[in-house]
Amino acid sequence: MISAVVLQAEQGQIQIHTENIFPIIKKAVYSGHEVFLRELVSNGVDAISKRRMASMAGDCSEGPEGKISVRIDREAKTLTISDNGIGMTADEVKRYINQVAFSSAEDFLEKYKQESDAIIGHFGLGFYSSFMVAKQVELVTRSARGEAEAVRWSCDGSPNFSLEAAERSEPGTDVILHLMEEEEEYIEPARIRTLITTYCDFMPVEVELEGETVNKREAPWRKSPRELTDEDYIELYRYLYPFQGDPLLWVHLNTDYPYNLQGILYFPKSTGRADWEKGEIKLYCNQVFVSDSIKEVVPRYLLPLRGVIDSPDIPLNVSRSALQTDRRVRSIGNFVAKKVGDRLKQLHRDEPKRYAEIWESLAPFIKIGAMEDEKFADQVAELVLFGTTAAAAEGDAADPIAAEGGKAFTTLGGYRSRLSSDNDKRILYCTDEAGQAGALALWKSQGAEVLLADTFIDSQFIPWLEYRHEELKFQRVDSELDDSLQDKESELSDAEGKDNSEKLRDLFKAALSNDKVTIQVQALKGENAPAALILLPEQMRRMNDMGALMEQRLPGLPEHHVLLVNRKHRLVEGLIKLSAGSVLTGTGSSPSQELADNLGRHLYEMARLAVGGLEPNELAGFQQRSCDLMGQLMERGL
Repeated sequence: MISAVVLQAEQGQIQIHTENIFPIIKKAVYSGHEVFLRELVSNGVDAISKRRMASMAGDCSEGPEGKISVRIDREAKTLTISDNGIGMTADEVKRYINQVAFSSAEDFLEKYKQESDAIIGHFGLGFYSSFMVAKQVELVTRSARGEAEAVRWSCDGSPNFSLEAAERSEPGTDVILHLMEEEEEYIEPARIRTLITTYCDFMPVEVELEGETVNKREAPWRKSPRELTDEDYIELYRYLYPFQGDPLLWVHLNTDYPYNLQGILYFPKSTGRADWEKGEIKLYCNQVFVSDSIKEVVPRYLLPLRGVIDSPDIPLNVSRSALQTDRRVRSIGNFVAKKVGDRLKQLHRDEPKRYAEIWESLAPFIKIGAMEDEKFADQVAELVLFGTTAAAAEGDAADPIAAEGGKAFTTLGGYRSRLSSDNDKRILYCTDEAGQAGALALWKSQGAEVLLADTFIDSQFIPWLEYRHEELKFQRVDSELDDSLQDKESELSDAEGKDNSEKLRDLFKAALSNDKVTIQVQALKGENAPAALILLPEQMRRMNDMGALMEQRLPGLPEHHVLLVNRKHRLVEGLIKLSAGSVLTGTGSSPSQELADNLGRHLYEMARLAVGGLEPNELAGFQQRSCDLMGQLMERGL
């Protein structure tokens, strides 16, 4: 037992051998003043934990259940943070407070000036963060060990302190902050309540404000998944992200080797507002909130996930305000990515229909992740889905998979399994069902299955897939048409040796007067085949898309493209007759070449309009020319 001794009042200087410590704390160490409350409450939690461990060893009394109280005195303009932890003796105050808990204050200051990313845990700066908001700090403490008397320590922010006997009936510590005039916002209960909720909500000790418990205390991510129900996971998500709907799925993280890490990550419903730079995952250290920006911890493609990562092994700088990038951090990022990949594989295997229904929200994470992370790409290689024009199949191992709304999804492997041997290396895809409707209808009419790659990411993902599968050729439906879509009937030539295809080619060249447009004439199969459509050779289109991406604009119609004219369409057949002068007007005169040119130009502009190739400033002219053309036709009785 420690016998009580009478403390003689004394004066002295804090042993840091320099007067630079407080300016560094106030201006350089902590970027935000409000974190002082986090640091002081964290110290209180540590003191309570130490008392619990010391009592188990028989070194002190067990005491009541741990509790931290925050009290506001408006008149005195003070804020008091009290705990019933292990407390300190006078000697311990001298050791831990006066020497700032440094192994060497001079060494620390020298190191901090040269390397501002010193790792927290090496130094005891938490208590001294109080001087960011207080002009004077008092500490009244009594040790739980033996019969030690209470002591009062006081400092005005200079190296000078006072230490004297005090009154405190129970073990624990009061930290009394006499606030600076410019920091009086911290005597507002609403402000303190917000800070407790932000930083201390999941601390394992009750935190009271004016007699009312504020924090939740229980951290679900610290529990085993077996202890949690689906509703428990959803309730935590709703609490952390109110008014955001429910999550699609979650991943529970729990490992103690080679580092200690717990957490729960959620896939949110897609809103189109994902933060790919900062992220929305909250970082905790032993249930103490540290940051909501953890771009150094998880891979970029997982940043828009939500939830919590809690680890004491993530290296933070001295103020916990920034993360260090080192091998441990990269290892943790790899672990998180692997666990996410495992969860996605599990869902795809066990609930394929559910997976397909939420695929559009999962797709950005998976596709960007695959392109940026080779290991992740290997994990999710069989998990990438595409919409497909094929009918959904039935059964547990169905492919294509039916989702809500009648949409069907398939994997690249599933698509390839249905290809004929003649086309087993060609992957047909469509990026815009409306803009490529004509070409898409042609392929579908001949029984071809087409993948739907209609997101912005797919403009990069398709070339990446081609790189990964060198044996495959990805062909957009409007890049070219093969023999299966064409009638190979022979054509008769006129007296000049020209067939209808040559005549049409000459007509459109004259009508368009544009050498950058290549004219092709073919006989397309199917009653619904369009009169004309724009084809974009694959490599030319990709170069155009890449240029648009680099210039941060939407890709338009390349200057060099192909106009395919369907000579079997009745409108084109009529144009041939009109051009040949075999269609008579109501007055008996032959139609002019001008009318044939106008019709040819109209067909071209209609084809451009179908693929979004008419610029906004061209639409008014197109409408006017369409009206003029209809007027000409009516005048001639056509």
